[in-house]
Amino acid sequence: MIKVGEYNLLKILRIVDFGVYLDDGAEGILLPKRFVPTVVAIGDELDVFVYHDGEDRLIATTQRPKGILGDIVKLRAVNVTPQGAFLDNGLMKDIFVPSSKQLTGMMINGDYLVKIYLDEQTGRLAATEKVGLFLSNENLTVKELDEVDLIAFRRTDIGYLCIINNLHTGVLHFNEIYRSISVGDAFKGFIKKIYPESNDKIDRFRIDVVAGKKGYQRVEDEAEKVLRLLNENEGYLPYHDKSNPEDIYDFFGMSKKTFKMTTGNLFKQRKISFEKAGIRLSEK
Repeated sequence: MIKVGEYNLLKILRIVDFGVYLDDGAEGILLPKRFVPTVVAIGDELDVFVYHDGEDRLIATTQRPKGILGDIVKLRAVNVTPQGAFLDNGLMKDIFVPSSKQLTGMMINGDYLVKIYLDEQTGRLAATEKVGLFLSNENLTVKELDEVDLIAFRRTDIGYLCIINNLHTGVLHFNEIYRSISVGDAFKGFIKKIYPESNDKIDRFRIDVVAGKKGYQRVEDEAEKVLRLLNENEGYLPYHDKSNPEDIYDFFGMSKKTFKMTTGNLFKQRKISFEKAGIRLSEK
C-alpha cells in the first residue's frame, strides 16, 4: 500500500523515455527522468517520496523534502492567495496552508512553524500553523534522561516551550540555554525532569528539557572544543574558574558550570594545567 507523504521502497515496473514507473499494485507511479539514478533495471527497488503533482496525480521523487507527513517544520512562504499560502517544502510542488489553518495570516518570505498532515477530503499533503492541536502531555512516550528531538515552539517568561518528538511539549529554561535560539529552531536534547499534574478528570505531565547531550557525554564534546581552542591559541587561554560567566559563554559557547566540569575533567586526564590567570595545554 502506497503511503502518501512518506518514503516508499518501490520496484521499477517499466522504463520509458521520460522516466520509470514504480509498482503500486496498479498502473504504476511515475518517477520523472530527472530523478532516476543513472543505472537502473526493471525489478530494482528505489526509495522514493510519494505525493500529488499539480494535476492531482501521484508522483514519486528521489528528492528529500524538508518535512514529511507528521513532521513539524519551519518553512518559508513563497506565495499567498485569498485561499491560503504556499510554503517551500524543498520539492517541485509547494505545500498548501489553507487560510483556515493559519494563525494571523501568512506573508511572502515569512518563516512559519507548521505541521504537515494529510487532507481528509483531497488525500493530498497540506500544512497547518495550528500545531498545538496535535500536542499532548497526557500519554507520554518519553521518560527522564531520554534523548529527544526538540523544536523551539514559543518564547515564555521562563524560557522556551519546546516540542518534543513532534508529540509533547516541555520547557527549556533560560538558565539552561547557552546559545542563540529562535522559534522554529530544531536541535537535540534530553528529558531532564517529568512532573505529574493531575486533577479529577485527567492526568497530564509537565516536562523540563535540556538542549544537548546528557551527562559526561555532553562534557566530552565540550572537551574537544576546549582542546581545539587551546591549540588555536598557542596552548594558552586566559579563562579560569573565577572568570565572568558571560565572558566564558562568549568565547566557549558554554556555561561556566560546563566549563568548570570540562576543564576539571581535562585536568584529571593531564591534558591541561591550571595557572593563576588561565589554562594551559599540557606538553606531550
